[in-house]
Amino acid sequence: MSTQPRSATLDRLTAMAGWLAAAAIVAAFGWLVFDIVRHGASEVSWTFLTAEPADAGRAGGIGTVLVSTLLILGVCLAIAVPLGLGTAVWLSEFARPCSWRVTAIRWSLDLLASVPSIVFGLFGMVVFCQMLRLGFSIAAGGLTLGCMILPLVVQTTYAGLQSVPNELRAGAAALAISRASTLRHLLLPAALHGVVVGVMLGLGRAAAETAALIFTSGYVTRMPESLLDSGRTASVHIYDLAMNVPRGEARAYATAAVLLLTLLLINVAATVLADRWLQRQTARSFR
Repeated sequence: MSTQPRSATLDRLTAMAGWLAAAAIVAAFGWLVFDIVRHGASEVSWTFLTAEPADAGRAGGIGTVLVSTLLILGVCLAIAVPLGLGTAVWLSEFARPCSWRVTAIRWSLDLLASVPSIVFGLFGMVVFCQMLRLGFSIAAGGLTLGCMILPLVVQTTYAGLQSVPNELRAGAAALAISRASTLRHLLLPAALHGVVVGVMLGLGRAAAETAALIFTSGYVTRMPESLLDSGRTASVHIYDLAMNVPRGEARAYATAAVLLLTLLLINVAATVLADRWLQRQTARSFR
């Protein structure tokens, strides 16, 4: 009889600890957003979003910075998503779990995920800027970021595929459905939210990266005409305004607010598109 009140007390304490942890996370995020909005909202305007930076960023806007940021993120995702998705699919569905190839790839991914971003920056400068002769360019920055977030995309996509029940695979095999069809029509739709989470986490890390881009994409604030032009991302612009430009803190906060809102919109759009795609796939399967 004495064990029941003790178990109930333990359950309440566990629930309270969970609520406190969740409240601490929400409070930290709320404080961060409030601080950014409080210091930077007054600087945000249509001119700020469309004009080129002037007077070292103290005047003008961030139009060219936003364009460079989106181009670099586009190159990054174009490299990381296909390679990450293909690697995760091979590891989960085709490779032998205990083979030396799988072990080597898993170790390599773990090591890559722990490499500091400044090391990726030096790697990108040597390989992409010098060896491949891309120079300080959007392409070099995007390729560097693609290498940086690749382990995150692979691991989260792999975890999403592993969370799919094996009954789906067994049922498809019993019906003589090919692995490719099983992967396309059953496994990937079931693991789609894991894939989206991995891409969004990688996108957030790429958008916030500064050290690697200083060595690869450069500081130039003019409008890029191609992927071989140099470009400054929003994170590099924030760093430069906060650290190198006197009286640039307000513009740094404003740029941070725009970057945070952009990532939020991309996240919401990706989630909505994934849900709609799943709904269409489900509707087709029941026809």
